[in-house]
Amino acid sequence: MHNSVYYIILIIIVLDFLFERYLEYLNSNSLSVQLPDQLKGIYNEEQYARSQEYEKVKSRFSLITASLSFLVIILMFALGGFGWLDNYLREWTNNPIWLGLLFFGVIGLASDILTLPFGWYSTFVIEERFGFNKTTVKTFIFDHIKSLLLAAVIGGGLLALVIWIYEQTQGMFWVYTLIVITAFSLFMTMFYSTLIVPLFNKQKPLKDGELRNAIQRFSERAGFKLDNIFVIDGSKRSTKANAYFTGFGAKKRIVLYDTLMDEMENEEIVAVLAHEIGHYKKKHIVSGLLLSLLNTAVMLYIFSLVVGRPEPALALGAHQASFHVGLVAFGILYTPLSFLIGMGMNVFSRKNEYQADSFAASYGLAEALGNSLKKLSVKNLSNLTPHKAYVFFHYSHPPLLARLKNLKK
Repeated sequence: MHNSVYYIILIIIVLDFLFERYLEYLNSNSLSVQLPDQLKGIYNEEQYARSQEYEKVKSRFSLITASLSFLVIILMFALGGFGWLDNYLREWTNNPIWLGLLFFGVIGLASDILTLPFGWYSTFVIEERFGFNKTTVKTFIFDHIKSLLLAAVIGGGLLALVIWIYEQTQGMFWVYTLIVITAFSLFMTMFYSTLIVPLFNKQKPLKDGELRNAIQRFSERAGFKLDNIFVIDGSKRSTKANAYFTGFGAKKRIVLYDTLMDEMENEEIVAVLAHEIGHYKKKHIVSGLLLSLLNTAVMLYIFSLVVGRPEPALALGAHQASFHVGLVAFGILYTPLSFLIGMGMNVFSRKNEYQADSFAASYGLAEALGNSLKKLSVKNLSNLTPHKAYVFFHYSHPPLLARLKNLKK
């Protein structure tokens, strides 16, 4: 039986890789040398050529990194690497929590060593070449160290707790784990900007002035109490612009990148915030969180049915079933269902984006929002002609032209 599981895992890995490469191929072929008529007035010839070149460079780089990851995972399965690591660690400890932490710690460290040069190249070569990078070597190193520490403390802590719950409750562990994940998700939604973001960026309240007054006036019109408006130093790392909404109740806040404020007029910034407020007013944040938790519940329940079975562990070369080896096997076996769920979540997300755009348009900000989206696309060298299949499977936001068409309604 475990041989069948082994081959199913390999087939899933290969098919997933080939399908993703096919989508990348379609998307690359959708690039055009000539500036399409529908993009005139958004990009000029020089900007458009630069955006196409940026997309090609990213696509080639993605192919290299994805192929390397594919090769490593195939070798790990073909040579029984996961089983070998599990068997080796059992010479040092049989405590299931320590086994799980050491197992994923070694895999995570090895993965980090392999991917670090590619992260460096992406930041200091590709992003630098196209004028986006503002990250210094010092910032890059310290960001990496902080990320590793957060992964060890938060990720390791959660993993240890989940393994402990599994050891104590076995078949019912998925219920208690779901409670833990729900509580953690709510906590991070509430306090991410006050606890995690300050480790990497500085956030300052938006100063009193014309922009803050314009935002406050719109908030009052929309019936949205908003006192927490912050500006984040995104320019510390990149010239790309963005804005986001986070939190619930008294903890909700709007965060503006300083690069966004440098590029846009006040009305355009208000339109961007109107879009973000639209997500809140349309209950998209709550519905998204509930759907995510539902997805987690389904995943945990199915995992609880297979984690104790010996077949997944034997397929990976281990000598006995364990939580950590079962988790690796399940993560791959769950890929087809995860793919379908992710596709549905993207459809749901794109629908929400249209609704948030329409919310802003209902307050007379359609033109301002359209202008802001154009500026963001040009600023970030976005691909404005992605292939429809690539959009369907990967985009959580509709492409620019589709959003502009929606706004014109």
